[in-house]
Amino acid sequence: MRTIITCIAVFFCLTAFAQPAPPSSGGQQIKGKVTGTLLDATTGVPLSFASVVLRNPETNKDINGTISEEDGSFKMSNIPLGDYKLLISFVGYETITRNVSLTPKNPDANLGTVKLTGSSTELEEVVVKGQKDLVENKIDKIVYNADQDVANAGGDASQVLRRAPLLNVDLEGNVSMRGNQNVKILINGKPSSMFASNPGEALKAIPSDNIKSVEVITTPSAKYEGEGTAGIINIITKKGEAEGFTGNVDLTVGSRFNRGSGSITAGKGRFGFNANVSGFKQWPQEGNSYYYSEDYTSQRIQEEDGTNESNRGGYFGNIGAFYDFNSFHSLSTSFRVRKFAFDSDNDVLGQITAPNLNDEYLRTTDSENSFGGFEWSLDYLFRFPGKEGHELAASYKLDNNTQDQDYRITQMDLLAATETYDTNEKNINDGDNNEHAFQLDYTNPISKKFTLEAGAKGILRNVTSDYNYQIYNNESQQFVIQDNRSDYLDYTQDVYAGYLSGNIKIGSKYGVLAGVRYEYTDIQGEFRDADDDNFGNDYDNFLPSITVSRKIGKMNSLKASFSRRIQRPSLRYINPYEQISNNNNVSYGNPELNPELTDQYEIGYSAFIKGASLNASVFYKRTTDVIESYLTVNEDNIYETTYLNIGENQSYGINLFTSVKFFDIWTVRGGFNLYTYDAEGVIDGETVSNDAVLWDGNLNSNIALGDDWIIDMFGFYRPRRQTLQGYMPSFSIFSMGIKKKIWGDRGSIGVNVTQPFNKYQTFGTELEGDTYYQTSENQTPFRSFGINFSYKFGKLDFKQRQRRSKIQNNDQKQGGDAQQSQF
Repeated sequence: MRTIITCIAVFFCLTAFAQPAPPSSGGQQIKGKVTGTLLDATTGVPLSFASVVLRNPETNKDINGTISEEDGSFKMSNIPLGDYKLLISFVGYETITRNVSLTPKNPDANLGTVKLTGSSTELEEVVVKGQKDLVENKIDKIVYNADQDVANAGGDASQVLRRAPLLNVDLEGNVSMRGNQNVKILINGKPSSMFASNPGEALKAIPSDNIKSVEVITTPSAKYEGEGTAGIINIITKKGEAEGFTGNVDLTVGSRFNRGSGSITAGKGRFGFNANVSGFKQWPQEGNSYYYSEDYTSQRIQEEDGTNESNRGGYFGNIGAFYDFNSFHSLSTSFRVRKFAFDSDNDVLGQITAPNLNDEYLRTTDSENSFGGFEWSLDYLFRFPGKEGHELAASYKLDNNTQDQDYRITQMDLLAATETYDTNEKNINDGDNNEHAFQLDYTNPISKKFTLEAGAKGILRNVTSDYNYQIYNNESQQFVIQDNRSDYLDYTQDVYAGYLSGNIKIGSKYGVLAGVRYEYTDIQGEFRDADDDNFGNDYDNFLPSITVSRKIGKMNSLKASFSRRIQRPSLRYINPYEQISNNNNVSYGNPELNPELTDQYEIGYSAFIKGASLNASVFYKRTTDVIESYLTVNEDNIYETTYLNIGENQSYGINLFTSVKFFDIWTVRGGFNLYTYDAEGVIDGETVSNDAVLWDGNLNSNIALGDDWIIDMFGFYRPRRQTLQGYMPSFSIFSMGIKKKIWGDRGSIGVNVTQPFNKYQTFGTELEGDTYYQTSENQTPFRSFGINFSYKFGKLDFKQRQRRSKIQNNDQKQGGDAQQSQF
């Protein structure tokens, strides 16, 4: 099967290679530069602060600019290849115009010494203004330009995603799209194992200041992996492209979180380098909990009140470099490292009552959770001569993720004659996840109306989980491993894929993006001790997708799409390791789970009218083999939570997102999602079903005042969510901030407050079966105040190095259950 897939992908590529290339249609994607030195023609004195502008001769628009240095030198980098006019002007001197041509063979233009002659005519300043829209709607995705939203300063990735259209993020950082948590999260178009273990903690480790944009892809094309039935979230990080050396430092001090981050960027010629590092630390937080369960059959009631103290902290670092050998060959690499930890201490006072039973106890649970890992990627890009966009990309990625969990449980019987522990146990899991990914992508714009894409990918994933349960022996005064609850799992999941996709333009109004992706999955699991429980599974899937769009006027569009997606059970759903933070409640994975498959149909409309934008869509999706957590009570009156393929879910929904600007200073953005939950399945021979109408919404207000003052407010609310057995907790958040630029564009200082009116946020679950009822509540500290400071240093690029010139080259748009995890 693997050989067949590889052959198919190679065949597509060779077929495309064999097509003759048409004449050159323009410059390649490699960027060039323009340099020179300005002198007074009479005295030979260097002219500093002179204005240098690069103009497109066809459109007569200024596309780049800078000013000369103290020694008269100037440099403009990252210029697309092509023919330009260079305008050099300075007060008291004649304007000079030069023709500049940047070609793939000679992408750099050095004008040498340019002498300016004096004139009595003063020249006006040249101003080029532009800014990206905060939200852009494209044929296959919605792009949220996070770097344009000042409210993101000093936060983390979870806060950024809360502001993106169609998304919501709960307290634990779990992301859902249209009410579905089966979302695939990518970093710069590539998956990362950091999200396989605990997505919420991983998002908290990524500083918001490193995020350029977020792409929300509800109907991914065949080029994207088939994983994620809800859709794909692609987080695009900032990459330095400036010539010279720049850097920035960001510091946030608050009542709950403290964060610091720094980055540097260096570039010279065809070489570029960037690095960033960040760290965060949470002050110790105290919360409260309540738990109640009732078994109707045995009339057993358990009730608990507790307090807890938690700590979080970690760091994240990245280093990257690229080199363009020439217009046709380029190489880039990056290395990331991460480490974050979550520790908590819980004290619970509980009581169990039943006929002939009355038990009171004090239970203490100390937990230590550590997550870490690294990623290394290597990318090669070859651009075929003669045709822009005709390219072949090859990539390799090594990904490692570790997760170590350690629970210590002690419980004292308060009604016993002597103070002794009737429970003294340890629950330990050490997980290690290693992945190797190989990818080949080929793009061929066969004509101006048709672009062909083909590719192949392989992911070799190996996970080990060493888990054991230990009970303290009073006689030996040592912890003894319980063999029946301990083992070592060696799990492999290999995925091989190939895809073929085409982008067709029909006339000036219609566009079609269609393709098909094939994925083959091979799963094997072996236990060290329980050989009889070894398991294996394999399946193949064809995943078609198509999007048809139509322009309506100049600014509006209508699109319809269909896609089929797959959601393989992640490792935390499969691992049979028993997580026991409460000795009356046990959770574990299910190795026999099948993948979910979702067919989704969607119609969307986008409109831009006089400073206002509207994105609206309606959808229907049908998911089979839905994976949900399921609660049962065993014969020992222990509540067990595992994961099952509960059956089928059909959902209809509508999504609205709008942005309106008032008086040129006040922008209001809001989103609303309404959808249905209608699940039905057969469990243990019985038909079970549940249905509900669910919704969520958010509202953001941004006011830009004079003297570089900015005020931002944000609110989000999501009522409790329906599951097959009950409800998951609701979630809401309100935050506001004020920011002031200082030292020109070099620095800023701001104040942020989150949930100012409530110190705690309450989260509750409610589950009910034929023989039991269970509910829980957790009060978590949520009110926070923080001060953020940001400073940029180094040799800034032309956009910030303004003195007399006001040239700004930023007018171009660029286009990519709260269950504790087991790995």
